[in-house]
This record gives sequence, C-alpha cells and structure tokens, in this order.
Amino acid sequence: MDYTRQQFLSGPAQDGVEAPSLCAGEWVQVRSREEILATLDEHGRLDGMPFMPEMLASCGKTLRVFKRAHKTCDTVCYSGARKLERTVHLEGSRCDGSAHGGCQAACSLYWNEAWLKPAADPVSGRRAVRREALRRHASGCSMEQLARATQGGHDPEKGPRYACQATELLHATKPLSPYDLRQYVEDYRSGNADLATLLRGFVYRLGVFVVRRGERLGRRIGLGDRLAKGLMKAYDGLQRLLPGGVPFPRRRGTILQGQPTPDVAIGQLVPGSQVRVKSYREILATLNADNKTRGLYFDAENVPYCDKQFTVRALVQHIIDEKTGYMLHFKSPSIILQGVHCQGTYSDNRMFCPRAIYPYWRPIWLKPVEAEQPQADSPGASGHAA
Repeated sequence: MDYTRQQFLSGPAQDGVEAPSLCAGEWVQVRSREEILATLDEHGRLDGMPFMPEMLASCGKTLRVFKRAHKTCDTVCYSGARKLERTVHLEGSRCDGSAHGGCQAACSLYWNEAWLKPAADPVSGRRAVRREALRRHASGCSMEQLARATQGGHDPEKGPRYACQATELLHATKPLSPYDLRQYVEDYRSGNADLATLLRGFVYRLGVFVVRRGERLGRRIGLGDRLAKGLMKAYDGLQRLLPGGVPFPRRRGTILQGQPTPDVAIGQLVPGSQVRVKSYREILATLNADNKTRGLYFDAENVPYCDKQFTVRALVQHIIDEKTGYMLHFKSPSIILQGVHCQGTYSDNRMFCPRAIYPYWRPIWLKPVEAEQPQADSPGASGHAA
C-alpha cells in the first residue's frame, strides 16, 4: 500500500489526546516502512531522534517492550540523565551497524511510539486496547534521504562522520535532574523497575554518600582512608544480608599511579565460548587508581556480574565515537558478554537508566570456563590438596 502523509497522519487519536505511554512487557508491532517514513522529516528524524536504516529490518515484526525510555544517559558529554517523550526500547532490538560503517557497539535502539502499534500477546492472544498516539505533522522522508542522513561529512584522515541515535541523542532529549523524583515514580509505574530494584539503588546511593563523606572526614582528622574502608566493610556486611547483595562497587584499583596495568591475549575467548568473570577482588588487582586496565574503565555497573558465568557475544574492534561521530579503532579487541548490560543501579546522576548499554571487558578480567575444569590425570584432580 502506498501511504500518503495525510492518510497516515489521520489516525484514531481524537481531540489532540494521546494514548498512554507503553509499559515494559507490552507487545507491539513495528509499522511498515511507508508508515514510518511518513512520520519523519527530510533528515530522517522525528522529534530530533533519527530513525536509522538498521531499524527497517524490524518493520512488520511483533516485539515486546523491554523498557519505557522515558529517560536515558548522556554518553556524548556525560552530563547525567536526559528526558525523552513517548519512546521505548524493544527486546532484542539492537543496532547491527550495517549502515554505519560496521560499528560494533550494538546499541539498544530507541523507538518512538509513532513507529509502533499495539499487537496481540502471543501467549494469551489478547490485544491491548488503547488509543494510538496522535501523529505529529512531518514532511516525510524518502529512502535516499534516510541513507544520506547516516553521515554528516567526511575527513580525509578520520573517514566518514556518522550520525546515529547515539551521536544525535542530545537533540532528541532534555536535561533531567537526578533530584526530580517523578522519574523514579515513572520507573515503577512503567514496569521498568520493581520495588526491590528501587530499594537496592537507593541503599547504594545512601552508601556512596556516607563513604564519600567518610573519605573527606578521614583525611581531615588524620585517619587517611581507614574510615572509608571501614564504612565499605559495613556496607558489604549489609549486602550479605540482602538477596542478591553486591559489595560496595566503587572501590579503587590497587595498581599505583604510573605503573603499567597487566594484559593478556584474547586467546580462546571467541564468540560462543563460555567464560567466568573473575571476582571483584581479582579485577581490582588489575586496575590502576583510575579503575582502568590498559585504558579501559571498569565501571561499578560491572560489579554485579563478577563471579558469574556468561557466553562471549562478540569481540569489539571499532565503534563510533558518540561525541565526534568518527569511527574509533581499538588497539586490541574488547569483549561483549551475552546478557550482560548496564542496569543503571550503581550509576551517578543516571539511576535506573533503561538504555542497557553493553560494557566492554578486558580478557584479563575473564577466565575461560574450560580452564577452571580440573583434568582427570592432573595433580589434585580428585579435589584434594596436593
């Protein structure tokens, strides 16, 4: 069917009233290519958010809402949280970089609700009853314009300057204060976070506040970092009493400033292989005071995955720099683990961000599962100390 802009913009919404925003767990169908193109301007955007060619593969598919993207994190200027309107993340919907130079970041895609419509639950067969969102007027976009919008110039040395949802995020969002409590109410009402998750996050924020005050007080009264370490131990003790408790995730690496950090080769850590994340204590021994190993930062959001087993999803060798738009090439590959993403529970000024970014892992932070299995003919294989 060849949709005209006026046919598409005239929808079931009435009197300027929009449908309630989608919630986590709801099923939606991605609209057709023609319908979506009709919502875009000549730069392939709606409300400043690009619709990217990589998203066309999802047209017509029925997918479930992962989380409502009513807020997100600023990975361009790192200013904190940003607010969005009528946007969601869909389960399994990540950019494959095919229209952006093969970028391997696998970012979670943003879907404006105008690009979606309600769908039947594949289990119960029940279809959500809701009034569809009012369409904003747009000039419409052709496939040629959509393709051109993926680049915004070329540098003889750096190559193409790419434009994607990540690089253009500031144009599609507004600043959001971490002290705006309405966002946490929406986290719960949207299904993004349950009460236990909210409680863990607030306990963490209180713990960080107390430990940082302890650091300043310890230096002032001549105790150095001993007071802060004592407070961290107290936090750890509390976490051991809680289901799924995580030790204080903002400790500093133990390698002295200026000393080299260790490295190991990728070796057998290839996509599909099984690995175990080392313990937090083991990883701290590979980090410098800036919590980096060979330039890669180990974030507090990585800590909940320590001492657990995962599958290697991909090796990452190049990604788009979200600040400049140019491709960054890694000196050595980093690793993405399947199902391991930022949960937004231990972050400063962007708590409960639903963006689910994949963190990158150094090989030295991981152990191949095969290496943990004792050989039948090796000393100590019976489980007794030699």
